[in-house]
Amino acid sequence: HTSSYPPHKHDCDDLPRESLLEETYYHRLNPPQGFAFQRVYSDAGPDGRRDLDEAMVVEDGDVTLVPRGYHPCAAIHGYDLYYLNVMAGPKRSWRFHNAPEHAWILTA
Repeated sequence: HTSSYPPHKHDCDDLPRESLLEETYYHRLNPPQGFAFQRVYSDAGPDGRRDLDEAMVVEDGDVTLVPRGYHPCAAIHGYDLYYLNVMAGPKRSWRFHNAPEHAWILTA
């Protein structure tokens, strides 16, 4: 019940490693009375703080904006979460960077 996981980002113009893309998500839930969560957050700075860290409740028909940072989604038990995501940036290339602390999931 997670998507865009492990958390990944695409907010740096550093091809071929990572591309600069903003993203929107149009969320749908089945059944529609359900809800899900989306977190949008940045890497921690030298002081250990994140300059972007938002956790949002997502309901059927909601749109979220991901201007930068990592952006995983999670649906609650019993509900299906679907979304249409649209990306925009200066180049038509999608290269993302996984959050290092969660990348182990890909090899587990």
